[in-house]
Amino acid sequence: MSESADGGLLLLDKPVGLSSNAALQRVRRAFGGLRAGHTGTLDPLASGMLPICLGEATKVAGEVLAGRKCYRFSLKLGEQRSTGDSEGEVVATAPVPPLDATTVRAALTGFVGTTQQVPPMYSALKRDGQPLYKLARAGQTVERAPRAVTIERFELLGQQPDSLDCRVLCSKGTYVRVLGEDLARRLGTVGYLQALRREYVEPFEDQPMVTLEAIVSGILPPLLPADIALPHLPVAAVDEAACVALGHGRDISWPAADALPAGSLVRLHDPKGRFFGLAQPGAAGRLRPKRLYAS
Repeated sequence: MSESADGGLLLLDKPVGLSSNAALQRVRRAFGGLRAGHTGTLDPLASGMLPICLGEATKVAGEVLAGRKCYRFSLKLGEQRSTGDSEGEVVATAPVPPLDATTVRAALTGFVGTTQQVPPMYSALKRDGQPLYKLARAGQTVERAPRAVTIERFELLGQQPDSLDCRVLCSKGTYVRVLGEDLARRLGTVGYLQALRREYVEPFEDQPMVTLEAIVSGILPPLLPADIALPHLPVAAVDEAACVALGHGRDISWPAADALPAGSLVRLHDPKGRFFGLAQPGAAGRLRPKRLYAS
């Protein structure tokens, strides 16, 4: 890890019982009030990896959101709850049929691929400026458009007569609570998530997380450089004159830009190898600044 006065990324192990925003604000205070944003909300019920962008690193937050996510969850069978997790009220019950591992694994395989998922009412999505969960708490239900999600891998980790432990690798925007409810229905019953943990967000599957307890106690880790989140983007190492030109909003010469599709992004590194922003291919053999760190 490398520390930067401009900020960077922190991989927080969010604890159960705290909203993502509440965890973010505690981290932000610990780092002296730096501008901050998290990438990918975790419910209060859920624990696990919450990437937090601090300072200038907030300018790449949108790129971090695109990564696949891996979750481990426990699905309680036989009861359905209003929120899809243990915080809600019981709204339906159903007997749990005898299930063997072969039957369960066959059901899991049926979810692999791209499908349409309807977001739950208890979510942070907004309708006319209001989060859906606020409407749900007021007893309102509104129509939600389905959206495409991709399940890359779905594994059975353990099984009890009335619960399943699973791991799923999925695209951004996948609601695991909905996936759990859909799985229970496919198995001939109903269910809800009684535990949920996000194990990692790509490309951070091999990176350690930092606990909130350590941070609030004053043990502040060095931050990851922001472009560690963008290994798929090519790097343009530019000289000092090019840095100045980009900082003034001017295009620079970079012949490799001709090989890139229009609208693609390039990581910018200064003469010391430090990441300082993103650029896009412009006219022939040129790069134009897209989002730069403040100088």
